[in-house]
Amino acid sequence: MAKDKTAEPRVQGVALRSLPKVSLHDHLDGGLRPETILELAEGTDVALPASDAASLQEWFAERADSGSLVEYLKTFEITVGVMQTREALTRVAREFVEDLAADGVVYGEVRWAPEQHLDGGLTLEEAVEAVQDGIEQGEDIVEDSGRSIRVGQILSAMRQGDRVQEVAELAVAFRQDGVVAFDIAGPEDGFPPSQHRAAFDYLAGEFFPVTVHAGEAAGVASIRSALLDGRALRLGHGVAIARDLEVVSREGEEVLVQFGDLARWVRDREIPLELSPSSNLQTGAVAHWGSQIEDHPFDLLYQLGFCVTVNTDNRLMSRTSLTRELAILQAAFGYDLDDIEQFQLNAAAASFLPVEQREELIDLISEGFAR
Repeated sequence: MAKDKTAEPRVQGVALRSLPKVSLHDHLDGGLRPETILELAEGTDVALPASDAASLQEWFAERADSGSLVEYLKTFEITVGVMQTREALTRVAREFVEDLAADGVVYGEVRWAPEQHLDGGLTLEEAVEAVQDGIEQGEDIVEDSGRSIRVGQILSAMRQGDRVQEVAELAVAFRQDGVVAFDIAGPEDGFPPSQHRAAFDYLAGEFFPVTVHAGEAAGVASIRSALLDGRALRLGHGVAIARDLEVVSREGEEVLVQFGDLARWVRDREIPLELSPSSNLQTGAVAHWGSQIEDHPFDLLYQLGFCVTVNTDNRLMSRTSLTRELAILQAAFGYDLDDIEQFQLNAAAASFLPVEQREELIDLISEGFAR
């Protein structure tokens, strides 16, 4: 797991790591331990840019901090490259769950693209089963340590490829075996959800949940397509929704904002935004507003009543954790424990769990913050 350079951040005297947290947008191939990459690369033709864990972690962070989603995605050639066997997928998934639990996460959803892990001879079904095995092993290890965590899979299809329908059917086939939702990922600009309308129609007909990467690199139009063509229940990142807002005036802390129709719909319907502050800076998703965390529209969206959630996106590439993301936001915007609890309650309510389990998760978070 990436080292958290923020030494045990606290808010109002409480260690953020100790608080129950919910992670909704976290990529399996973006959360490997550098040590694991080194070991899995042995005996493969994957060429690594460094021979020790610290240097490898530094390489990922530097390459990911490019200001471009396309360049950012190139770092995954290495992580995906070492995840081509059943054993590798199971190990990575197991460690993924362990690392989430160590960070105080009590519920997580891990997304990944099975179609990218077939070079070693696995079928799509075998790849999903391998990851599920790892998740369940990780959950058992966490339980044996006296804690608890639950993790569901979100299957992503690569939006620039030709297997979107196939992965959609795969997700539905595994809905009783660990898969909780469907997603499309990859280069956003030029590959709108509308290109895969048939797959989304199929998912809607099966009443299967969908989240879509949108509003990260392709602007407001991608969000519109995610909602209309993809019937997305959540927006992966969705940062660009702030471009459908016009700040009319500012007087001290009072901000008068005019909503566009799309922004008002997303806010009024409480469509969750899977915001990932550090990643959004690295990929240039917030370049319209600036280059510092204080420029991120997160706080504006929160103050206006949008359903904001806090996520890591890729812990390895951003050298981060959910605790660190919360600490960064707290330092930038002065949030207190009530704010941080609200972000977790938003995420719990937005999770792809049955309503009874969502209510249990909400109670668990409220009890944890009350203590």
